[in-house]
Amino acid sequence: MANTAIALIRRKPLQVSARTGYSRTPTVALKDVCMSLAFRAWPLARHLVWLAVLLVALQVRDIAKAIGLPIPRIPVPYGGAILDNGLSVIVVLVAAALLYRSTPGDLLARLGLRWNGLGGPLLTLCATLPCWIGLWTQATAIGTDDVLGLLWLAVLFPLAEEIVFRGFGFVFASRALAWRPALAALLQALVFGAVHWFGAGGGGGEALLIFAITGIGALLFAIVDAQDGYTIWSGWVLHVSLNAAWTVFAVSDSAASGWLGMALRLSAVLLAMGLLRAFVRPAGLHSTVVAARAQQP
Repeated sequence: MANTAIALIRRKPLQVSARTGYSRTPTVALKDVCMSLAFRAWPLARHLVWLAVLLVALQVRDIAKAIGLPIPRIPVPYGGAILDNGLSVIVVLVAAALLYRSTPGDLLARLGLRWNGLGGPLLTLCATLPCWIGLWTQATAIGTDDVLGLLWLAVLFPLAEEIVFRGFGFVFASRALAWRPALAALLQALVFGAVHWFGAGGGGGEALLIFAITGIGALLFAIVDAQDGYTIWSGWVLHVSLNAAWTVFAVSDSAASGWLGMALRLSAVLLAMGLLRAFVRPAGLHSTVVAARAQQP
């Protein structure tokens, strides 16, 4: 009896739950509370992390420099931009994998990186032909000697931007984080415009015009992507073709940023939307995800 009494005295005090009647120690109860709070806070934290990543994805080197850890540019033409865009893609892919645990195929689908067929991209490319013709009639010079620059500026940098802003910023937010598509499209467009505004030096005047043009363009690209089954490829083709046209044809500043330039860009986007609506029947995310999962070993 004495040994039993001593054992009872040495035990930690117990608390009886009023709801369940089970005895629990204070340590276990505190642990449960912390886990419950963390579980409830995680959905909100996911959205905040997503927004933070979208804001800083293209600023990795600037942030590293600000904290005293500069990342040197690659010693090749466009080396700084190559590194900035490459790091931005890596950042959003890692963030997506952490925010939405799934199979690689499913994750790619929710980032808009699955293939939805050649029809959408081809129709989108055709929609830009009037823009090319319009610029050709206004060009003071045609062609470019910087083929490598054309590849980076018109093809690869737009691909990185589409993965970051339309893939992670729009499709992933809509299809993995359950954002309303209209809200996700608008927010990524504001961030996209702000990044270009900041790159143009900020302030008003030309920088503000760049913010408006790129922001509206980002919103319209997101709509094009939604029409092609929430994949980024039609938007990327549209982005590539427009960038290439403005690189190949040298036009005056007034034509580039004036009503003619805006009308040519807008007509290409609206024509692409009309063609996609008329001829493309997207399979939808569910079918894409099922196909992606079926391809997993």
